[in-house]
Amino acid sequence: SSSLAELDASLLHTTPTTAPRSVPSPDSLETAAQKKCTDHMITCSWTSSTGWQTPQLVPFGPLSLMPNASCLHYATTCFEGLKLHRGVDGRLRLFRPQLNCARMLRSSARIALPAFPPAQLLRLIVKLCAADAPKWLPRRRREGAVEEEGEGEDDEGEEGAAGRFLYVRPAMIANDASLGVQKPNEALLFVLLSCFPDLSRSGVTGRPGLRLLASREEAVRAWPGGFGYAKVGANYGPTLVAQGEARERGYDQVLWLFGENGVVTEAGASNFFVVWRTREGRTQLVTAPVEEKIILDGVTRRSVIELARERCSGECEVVERTFEMREVAEAVQEGRILEAFTAGTAVFIAPVAEIHFRGVDLHIPMGRGEGGLFALQIRTWLEDIMCGKTEHPWSLVVEE
Repeated sequence: SSSLAELDASLLHTTPTTAPRSVPSPDSLETAAQKKCTDHMITCSWTSSTGWQTPQLVPFGPLSLMPNASCLHYATTCFEGLKLHRGVDGRLRLFRPQLNCARMLRSSARIALPAFPPAQLLRLIVKLCAADAPKWLPRRRREGAVEEEGEGEDDEGEEGAAGRFLYVRPAMIANDASLGVQKPNEALLFVLLSCFPDLSRSGVTGRPGLRLLASREEAVRAWPGGFGYAKVGANYGPTLVAQGEARERGYDQVLWLFGENGVVTEAGASNFFVVWRTREGRTQLVTAPVEEKIILDGVTRRSVIELARERCSGECEVVERTFEMREVAEAVQEGRILEAFTAGTAVFIAPVAEIHFRGVDLHIPMGRGEGGLFALQIRTWLEDIMCGKTEHPWSLVVEE
């Protein structure tokens, strides 16, 4: 109904915390990360009769849910993930957050959660970042002054800082207390900031490069007409058994294949890329297409593709197409594989060292042990944009 109130970030009401939370030291970041959130969060309630209520910036703390809340029974929950960086010039930046907000709207629509203007969600994210980042991502200082641009490029070991970035998690749940299988009548939007380690430098198992275990034919992550393209809770919970099995066998993640022909889709919760030479001698960067809605339209994925087409067109053809694991295995066996990597918000650009497929370990070239040259180049370009070394319209500066 047109009479329902829209989400409006200008109405934000702030209640500062009276019990500030401690910032983890760099030494404790690995253990504190992903569990430690900043001082505040944003919440906003919605009902089908009134629309969106007044957004609140409140102290971080528990949510109140009835045991028969829809999200606890029917997976009516969606979320996003992006990073807030403290740049080399001391400024705060979000990377292409408009894409995350637009994608969250698509995800919410897939599970009958309420619509909202993506620009208003972005304004709320910015307000939370501006409120908490000065403490949790402090500027580096030398003799009382902010360092000049070009200095302090590695913030690891920075005194009192949570790390080089904070992870931003907007989410929405259906919280109406009803066991009926029906379109939700109540929802809660909330935004958190969390400490996070850098997961991209080596595999989860501690070795350089990721080791991937190709999924069995009967293990299906997503399918045409499903919800693989949406960041909804039901897209991730069912993958955890296979992920746990992979870890037990010494692998970092599952490389998800689809169908009897083993179509390559995603690696864990990240998009997957391979660089190979065709039998005709052309160099190609290949990744799965988004049109069938089996894979997530990742922000990092899209950025890799756009940068590669803009800056590598003469040396590498960028191809979005359906491809099978058999093609990857043949490229490895014939010496045509150049590199492979995953792309996502948490792992960023992570090189792949090995793929286990049908009893065979396929070894992927790793260059100097740091990953292939293409992945390293793309990673550098993206890092320069995210951290302010390169001015680019993909960066949104957050004013403090």
